[in-house]
Amino acid sequence: MTHHQAEGLWLPLTLAQMDFWEEFRFHPGEAVSTVAHAIELRGVADPEALAGAITATIAETDIMALRFGLGADGRPVQRVDPTQRPRLRHLDLSDRADAREHALALMQADVDTALDLLDQPIAAQWLIRLAEGHYLWFNRGHHIALDGYAMGLIERRCAQLYAALAKGADPGQPLRPLADYLNEETDYRASPRHAADGRHWAEVLAARPRPRVLCKGSEDYPAEALCAAHDLSALRPALMRQAQAVGMGWPDLLTVLCSAWAALHLRDGSAERLADDHGRIAMPVWLPYMSRMGSVAVSVPALVVNILPLDVTLHPAEPLGEALARLGGRLRKLRRHGRYRIEQIAEDYGMEPRSRFFFSPLINVLPFDEARFAGCETARHVLSNGPGDGFNITIRGDGEAQGLELLVEADPTLTPPEDFARLSDGLPRFLSAALVPENLPLPLAGLPG
Repeated sequence: MTHHQAEGLWLPLTLAQMDFWEEFRFHPGEAVSTVAHAIELRGVADPEALAGAITATIAETDIMALRFGLGADGRPVQRVDPTQRPRLRHLDLSDRADAREHALALMQADVDTALDLLDQPIAAQWLIRLAEGHYLWFNRGHHIALDGYAMGLIERRCAQLYAALAKGADPGQPLRPLADYLNEETDYRASPRHAADGRHWAEVLAARPRPRVLCKGSEDYPAEALCAAHDLSALRPALMRQAQAVGMGWPDLLTVLCSAWAALHLRDGSAERLADDHGRIAMPVWLPYMSRMGSVAVSVPALVVNILPLDVTLHPAEPLGEALARLGGRLRKLRRHGRYRIEQIAEDYGMEPRSRFFFSPLINVLPFDEARFAGCETARHVLSNGPGDGFNITIRGDGEAQGLELLVEADPTLTPPEDFARLSDGLPRFLSAALVPENLPLPLAGLPG
């Protein structure tokens, strides 16, 4: 079996990367899948240690050094090329009254600039001084190389290295090389488990309604998506009580509640919804799956996240508690087979070349702790996550469900703005009612939303 030593050797792209490569080829000149965060730090006592920590993190992160090219057969290839690693760019804006606003504008301009994967480095790292002890760290990459978990992994590693340099703390273990993940993925794809997972997904995709398929390159990403944000932090006590009552982790509880709400209320072009003569509703809902637990990828910055369909079938008269138990069981089963790539599922499905599934509605619950820099007040600003297909529900909070935030986004060509206003206001009401223990016996249709 071929195992990879990533540095210096030209290697094929993974299945996940091929989708983003094709997106790049079909949307030339567009800044489509840039991923960027700004980490705002107040109280930085040792700026040199901060710069040193970022530089050391760059040196540990293989994906920042990826170079893409075309092989003799015209297919894309990649290699880890140390000359591609970005140099930390220092900017001092402390003499400007509008330093923070100007820095954010500079970063957004970078995010909005199209990136040529063949000719340009795929990562950028800036450290911007706004005032004494006040800095912004700009961490930018491309989705072809990393996902949201990888961004957080990089940032948490940098915080660990800063504590080591500034406070003498234990520097911990370095990030693992990209080759470790590529080798593990090669082994999985040759294993009996891979074949068994494929049989599972063939059965799932045989159900109706059939998922919608897009021709790659036909995506008409809106210049501005409809967007509404809600602070859900007041729901935390009820969420934790209800999660314990139904025997489910709080991220899973929010995932199945949002899935049920979508099946009940999304009736526009953003979803494939089927209602039979008996009132039963069926809808595929798309869920990002981290695909890292039990894998070396838990310590490898890379594009690992998968997207998988959850079959949401329910009846509006079904009691809430019964629906939660049933959908929670389906979610657990999805995870048992979650490593099988959606790109392979599409090929097994018989999808035509240059086609992909329409990932809408997409529900993404992110229970991840943000990086915390020693002695600093730290805040993360998500500047770009890449585009979505249709209707997207994102909930962020730390591992203990502190600071819960809901973001609802939609394509205005699929969801009329007046409907979006109703839907985006209705989801928080539905969640609030569904987290009341006394409402578990109520029919789903009896909940507001």
